[in-house]
Amino acid sequence: MLFIKISFNDNQRAKTYSVKLKMAYIHQEHKNKQETQEYMKLAKERYKIEAKNAELKNEHGYAHASYTGIHGMTLQAGVSIFVVNLKRILRLKNEKEGK
Repeated sequence: MLFIKISFNDNQRAKTYSVKLKMAYIHQEHKNKQETQEYMKLAKERYKIEAKNAELKNEHGYAHASYTGIHGMTLQAGVSIFVVNLKRILRLKNEKEGK
């Protein structure tokens, strides 16, 4: 349960309102899940995935569909991911060669 206490000063009179909110069952489930060790471990790795998603969205047009239909979107996804992977392969190759 969550309690909220709000106070107002109106002409030297203090007014206090207390509101009691019940947390929905599903919110309690999510809160309990976020406190588990497994969730915390996965949350530490999330920044890596989010960085790759941001690159796809901002640099490779993944934010908006370039084509219509499921086939067009599948093609856009495949090409975008291929380009990102190719860039990574080339970067790793150049690092290995010492450039």
